[in-house]
Amino acid sequence: MIKTNKDKLVRISVMGQVDAPRFPPVRWNPHFITREGKPSLLPLNGGIVYNVRSGDPAMGWAAELIEPGVSIRAKDGAAHRALKVYASVGNEAVVMAGRSKGAKGTVTGKSGRFMDHVIIDFPHEALDDLAVGDPIVVKAYGRGAVIEGFDSIEVKNIDPDLLERLGITESDGQLQIPVVASLPAELMGAGNGLDSDGGCLQIQTGAPGVVEKYGLHDLRLGDIIAVEDFDCNYAPGYWRDRMSVGIVGHGDSVRTGFGPGMTMFMTGPSSEIVPVQDPQANVARLLGLGAYR
Repeated sequence: MIKTNKDKLVRISVMGQVDAPRFPPVRWNPHFITREGKPSLLPLNGGIVYNVRSGDPAMGWAAELIEPGVSIRAKDGAAHRALKVYASVGNEAVVMAGRSKGAKGTVTGKSGRFMDHVIIDFPHEALDDLAVGDPIVVKAYGRGAVIEGFDSIEVKNIDPDLLERLGITESDGQLQIPVVASLPAELMGAGNGLDSDGGCLQIQTGAPGVVEKYGLHDLRLGDIIAVEDFDCNYAPGYWRDRMSVGIVGHGDSVRTGFGPGMTMFMTGPSSEIVPVQDPQANVARLLGLGAYR
């Protein structure tokens, strides 16, 4: 069992509203161009998604970067930045007004720039009564977490109570962490060089043979994934002999350079972070969320 400084961390409120789905900013053309060069018009991330939940497949939906459950953002720019940075996977979220007032959910991920959401799983019955604009408070907890004895490893974007439940073990100065898959740095697409604290990092699934080679056809929302030779300390990017670990938060894309998005929660030397393959390493399964409710 790993030990953290969770008793010293601050639990603080941040708030957003259920955000409506939005078309791309090019107003005269709502289509995306697929990796095959064809126009595509599909449901896009945002809003309340009723039939895609954390724990469901990340691949195969007739959708573009679909976000499972509920997507929120804050109206004020500075408040939204605080929401994106402080909210962590595993945090509790509470609906503050509307027909679903009092309903409790759990943060399952974040999306990157342009859509820029915090993604939350709620029970089925709460989704039917939620509406665009309903305010949701996240009890943000996790920023500033450290794992005792591993000062060179950075932890972010994850509730420390969830971190302790991931089955991470310590042996000979290494953390062994269960993951569904370990991927090479060259598969990392959108999100490179941007924001690892409030955004996401996407897996490029469009290259011929990639899905089959790495078993990504079975990828699920909530899966834990390791990325080799990659650092997410600040802006994500290639770094030899570094290891990063993330949680799949949103679905696949039809476009080149995009794909399932991960919320990165651990990064450090590859000599200290050792992925151990486990097909059951899924946060939704662990917490009983979404498809596992």
